[in-house]
This record gives sequence, C-alpha cells and structure tokens, in this order.
Amino acid sequence: MAQSLESIPNNVDLSGDRRLQRALEQWQPNFLSWWREVGPEGFLAHQVYLRTAVSVEPDGWATFDYVRMPEYRWGIFLAPKSGERKIGFGDNFGEPAWDDVPGEHRNALRRIIVTQADTEPASVEQQRLLGTVAPSMYDLRNLFQVNVEEGRHLWAMVYLLHRHFGRDGREEAEELLARRSGSSDKPRILNAFNEPIDDWLSFFMFAMFTDRDGKYQLSALAESGFDPLARTTRFMLTEEAHHLFVGEMGVDRVVQRTAELMAAGKDPRKEGAVPLDVIQRYLNQWFTLSLDLFGGEVSSNAADFFAAGLKGRYQERKKYTEHLIKEDVFTLPVVEDGRLIERVVPMRNALNEVLRGEYVRDCERALERWNKYIAEEGVDYRLSLPSTRFHRHVGEYAGHFFDTDGDLISEEEFERRRAEWLPTAEDREYVRSLMHPVTEPGKIANWIAPPATGIKGKPFEFEYVRL
Repeated sequence: MAQSLESIPNNVDLSGDRRLQRALEQWQPNFLSWWREVGPEGFLAHQVYLRTAVSVEPDGWATFDYVRMPEYRWGIFLAPKSGERKIGFGDNFGEPAWDDVPGEHRNALRRIIVTQADTEPASVEQQRLLGTVAPSMYDLRNLFQVNVEEGRHLWAMVYLLHRHFGRDGREEAEELLARRSGSSDKPRILNAFNEPIDDWLSFFMFAMFTDRDGKYQLSALAESGFDPLARTTRFMLTEEAHHLFVGEMGVDRVVQRTAELMAAGKDPRKEGAVPLDVIQRYLNQWFTLSLDLFGGEVSSNAADFFAAGLKGRYQERKKYTEHLIKEDVFTLPVVEDGRLIERVVPMRNALNEVLRGEYVRDCERALERWNKYIAEEGVDYRLSLPSTRFHRHVGEYAGHFFDTDGDLISEEEFERRRAEWLPTAEDREYVRSLMHPVTEPGKIANWIAPPATGIKGKPFEFEYVRL
C-alpha cells in the first residue's frame, strides 16, 4: 500500500500549498511504479529494519523499525532556517540569500538540481539485482538502506523542481523517472551512473568513491545562495554519511579477509576470496570514473556558478576567509604538444579541480586505513590511488593516455598494460563467481570479514531482513 501524500514526513508545509500538493500527487504513483519496476528486485514484500527520517530534529531524523520498502515514508526535509542568511561567496557576497529562484539564474539552477537529482534514481537502478547475492543479512539491509535514502534524495530534489520551477520543473521530474541507467536510448546524465554494478565489490567501490563525489557536490551546494537548495543538501548530507560508511567499511572488510588469508599462508583465489591486485584494479576503475564527475579541470561553468553565488567551495564559510577570489590563480599540469606543461588559470575557472583535490585527500585517508590493516597482518602489499590523470574521459586529460603514476604514455602502451591497471573480463567473472547469497542471520560469505558492530546497537546476528 502506498503512503498517502498526507503521510509524507515533511517540514515544508505540504498541506498548505494545494498547487504543489496536486503536482506531487500526480508524480507519486509514477515514482512508486518506477520503484517496483527497477528498484531492489525480489524483496518488495519483505520487512526490512530501516532508518527513516521523520523530522530534522536529532531524535527524529533517524528512527528505526521494520518496513516494507514500497511503504517507506520518503520525506521532504530542509535544514532549519537560521536567521537571515547571506550569500557567502562570489559577486553577490554579503547580499541576502534567495528564497525564490532569481530569474537570471533560473536555467543554471535547474541544470544543477536536475544533474544532482538524476544520480539518485540511477544508483538504485544500478544496484537493483545485488540483493539476490548479498554476502550477509547485515549487508543486505545496508544495501536497502542506501536504496531507500537515494529514493528520499530524489524526492528532495523533485520537491525543489515542483516548488520553484513550475511546468519546466514538473517536466524535469517526469524525465527523472523516464531515464534508465545503462540505457542506449535514454541513459542517465553522468557516465559513472550508467556503469553496471553486478557484484558487491563494485557496489562497495561505488559507495566508497562515487557516493563520496556526492558528498563533495552536496557540500558545495550546501553553500548556495539559493537557500532552499542549501538547506535541502545540508540535510541530505546527514544521510549520505551512512552511504560512505557502507562503501569504505565494505572495502575494508574485503581487504581484511584477504589479508587474513595471506597472513595464514593461503592463496586468496584458492580460498574463494578477492586477491589484492584485483581489489587494486577495481579501485583504479571506480576512483577514476568518480574523478570525472567533478567536471573539467578548467571550467567556465564552475566560474559562473561561483560568481553568481550558486555553488561554493567545500566548507566555504569554515575553511576560507577570502570569498571573492577574483585575482587568485591556480597552476595546473596540462598536455601541450605531446608533453605535460604547467598552465596558470584564474582560480574561479579551476574550482572543479579545487573540489576534486578535497575529494582525493579524503580518499587517501581511507586508503591509509586499509593499508594499515594489510601491514598489521604482515602482508607486503600497499593499495594506492592512481594519478588523477590516469584513465580520464572528462577534462584536460581526456583523449590522452597516462600510466597510474601520471606519466604521459602512448595509446599502444596503455592498451598493452590495461590488464595490469583495470579490471579484466577474467577479474569480473571471478568476482561474480564468488557472489552467492548468504541469508542466515549471523552467517557471512567467505570472501568478506564480518563487521565490527551491527546496526543501531543490534548484533551482527540480528534478523535485519525478515525473509
């Protein structure tokens, strides 16, 4: 049974805006049809122990109980208003933040919101078959938690489209349900969200690297001078943290299991675990796909969005004291005449690269954690991030070929060494061969270590999904 519109938790006074209510009432059944068609396959009738946001208060944004996913209460929340907020950067610095869309920025804001919104249903579509091969009931529940929250994030963005963009917004909201991940006819907007995710190592890498891009994009939008967008993304970040935890700790547990077997003198492949070199190749793929999501290193759009006050830097108000950056410059390695040279560009044009740098440092922190565990097991191996120039399809390095150290090489050498750096068909086939469902509470697949703790104080052995 679908939730009625009145039952949708919200702090945006849905019942007080009849036009908005009618628009969402028309969109809601289409959303539920989309969920049943391409949402998690095979588990729509099962009770899942899920976290639901019912308010933005500390005691309300994370309530836990069993719920069937089609009956999940997808709420619409904005972080509370705090006084008269000012635009914190760009040419409109210090002016009052906008509660409504400024006409001159309407198209840019719509594009920003639609691009972010499109990633939310895309990831649900990418992950729809993973439940049938989950390594444990704990992991199965975490997958579904990520899925329903991506659905809630879609609702959050659709609310902004319906509330602030009229007919254009309603049409964009319908298109969000019409595109499909991986479709040849109507693919998702960003390439990483058209990649297949048909094994759990890919899912953990996606949640670690691609969802982490989402953290930095949402954080930049949380600085926006368009106050409803800033407040929406600030609340989304509270939920996004769990998705990053699922990814980072998922990879951590795969690495742990492999390192434990190697420390015992066993061959991970013979034991049905994932060899570290395979983990490294999957890491290379998902890290570089996610780097592309930040856009080109030199971008007039990034400059325009900053100048207008639409999209700031990561933690703009907290980390920076100078918020105009009209005169600042950024030095960037680029390819010219077949070699790398340094180019100086205006800082505003390099803001995609500034945000990407914050992201890379965050990823490096996670790798230190994984490598610490490998070292503690006495295994002589280190996972590493490839150069941000490696395997890029967007920006200054697209169309050129680099090794994982960032050195310029020929296309022939890249293709000769591709199997050294990126997952091969054999790698994928082997990882898929490990994907057998483990659904008994307290049991787990052989290729991954159990978590250190369960969910919300529950033990690992808890029945997180009632099968």
